[in-house]
Formats: sequence, C-alpha cells, structure tokens
Amino acid sequence: MPYQPGLHILVEFSVSNILSLSTSVNCKVFFDRLIVDHSLEKVGEVYHDFDGAGFTAVVCLTESHLSIHTWPEFNLATFDIFLSNYQKDNSDKVRAIYSDVLEFFEATEMKKTELVR
Repeated sequence: MPYQPGLHILVEFSVSNILSLSTSVNCKVFFDRLIVDHSLEKVGEVYHDFDGAGFTAVVCLTESHLSIHTWPEFNLATFDIFLSNYQKDNSDKVRAIYSDVLEFFEATEMKKTELVR
C-alpha cells in the first residue's frame, strides 16, 4: 500500500459568542494545551490580533500545522489542521483536535472538508 501523508481537515464555523473570535489570548492558551495533550511538538507560531477585532494564528508543528482565522463581525472563523502520518497514523488525533476546537469555541460547523493526502 502506498504511503498516505495524513489527514487534513479544513472547516468554516460560526459561534454565538463573538468574544471568542475577537482576540487571540485565550486561543493561544487553548492551542498550547491541545499540543501538550496530544503529544505534538511545536516548532514555531505566529499570532496576530487585528485592530478592532479578529485574529489570525498559525502554529507549525513537527507533525505539520494548525491555523485559525477569525471574523467576529460575521461570527465566522476558519480552522485547519494537518498532521503527517510519518511513523504512525495520526488521523484520530486530527479528528479529536478538530472536535476539541468546536467545543472550545462553542461553534457550529458550516463547511467541512476532509482531505486524505
């Protein structure tokens, strides 16, 4: 069987509490906890809060990445996560992290794409 690099989930979601999408402070703490809880290794990160409201964040992992972009004025965010399957299948971790993100933001999934790479 040929090598399958991993699972990539891309999603757009809405929230009822726009404050969760306004600044990156709580998201950073949450992402750091996710990384530890799922035994991932962070190699870099960028968080940027926009004037007014909203933020963008990208966390590079040895396993690949996760990112979020928010538009609180539209109750909207996009999130994606990709973890490489190098040495083991990380598909269950990708799905668990995605589920944790929806729960953290108290989000409603609007669009979701799963790419098996």
